[in-house]
Amino acid sequence: MPRILYFFALCNLVIGSGAFVLTGILQPMALELGIHIAAAGQVMTAYAVATAVLAPLLILLTAKWPRKRAIQLGLGLFAAGNLVSALSASLALLLMGRVLMGAGAMFTAAVAAYAVTLVAPALRGRALSTVFLGMSISYAVALPIGAWLGFEYGWHTPVWLCAAASLAALLAASVLLPKGVVTESASLAGFRSAARQSAVLRVWLRTLLFFIAVFSVFAYVGPVLLALNAMSPALLSVVLAIFGLAGVAGTLLGGWATDRFGPLLTIAVQLGVLFIMMCLLPLTQGHLIATIVTLVVWGMAGFGLTAPQQGRLVHLSPAQAPMLISLNSSMLYAGTAIGTVVSGALIESVGLTRLGWVGAPFALAALLTVPFDWSRH
Repeated sequence: MPRILYFFALCNLVIGSGAFVLTGILQPMALELGIHIAAAGQVMTAYAVATAVLAPLLILLTAKWPRKRAIQLGLGLFAAGNLVSALSASLALLLMGRVLMGAGAMFTAAVAAYAVTLVAPALRGRALSTVFLGMSISYAVALPIGAWLGFEYGWHTPVWLCAAASLAALLAASVLLPKGVVTESASLAGFRSAARQSAVLRVWLRTLLFFIAVFSVFAYVGPVLLALNAMSPALLSVVLAIFGLAGVAGTLLGGWATDRFGPLLTIAVQLGVLFIMMCLLPLTQGHLIATIVTLVVWGMAGFGLTAPQQGRLVHLSPAQAPMLISLNSSMLYAGTAIGTVVSGALIESVGLTRLGWVGAPFALAALLTVPFDWSRH
């Protein structure tokens, strides 16, 4: 793999850390801000909506820019959003920071599309899994460390660390990336043509449904795990780290399986496993080992979906890959927002322990989109 892909993975580690670190510390954050935990969960909604709306717009506006400038813009916006979030003493200001961070998430789509131009078509799955490896590692590193720091020293502490890391990523990109590289430009006309393909629409729909399912639980993962099993902040950090490591393994496995078996079979198997794990998770209440095993399998299946989904879009329309991947990220974050809102609205009536059952029907619906692609493959 080209060495620059590992730098992109490191930057995605920073992006993932900043985006999701708050999910493990919603309780201390809500307590300090004087808000309900469901309201605190909407920091993910703000980030998700901003990413869904602003990131594709920025991808289109920067289509003819050299890749270095577009990447600098994304990292700059993300760093600015982190700084605003770290300085926040109210929910309103925190949400503003999260919107800036969501706009900066254009970085992820930009580097994914760039990455597949650097390798042979047979290696696209592994190239994408390498780039997104940083996002998976963020769950293994940022969530547990952020949870421990947040409970011990206040929720601002991990946010300040994410702000410093995002500034460091921006400076490193400014030094390391070559100047003048321009990938195939995403045009509005070309995008319209690609978006009319039913196969492209199904990829986006599948991503939307999958992330509604996942974030029905994951947006409140800290409180959910504490409701399933009583544990100390240190033990919670360990469990989150195990989940994140499973995600790292799943990301690598997903890239390998995409190149070996093709994206559709990989997607079908992973969605089927994810659906089963979501059904099982509420049944593990009071059984810590069972909870951990379920989370490990969940993490491997869920994180492994990124490479085959992105790879399918690149295969369907290589020239429009930046815009298609960005819109796929929009579906990702739209699903994140919807899942957060749906589960937030049902916490009081369903309970934190049963949120897996709220998301399971969406995972099943995502799985049922695959046969339509198979019949036309």
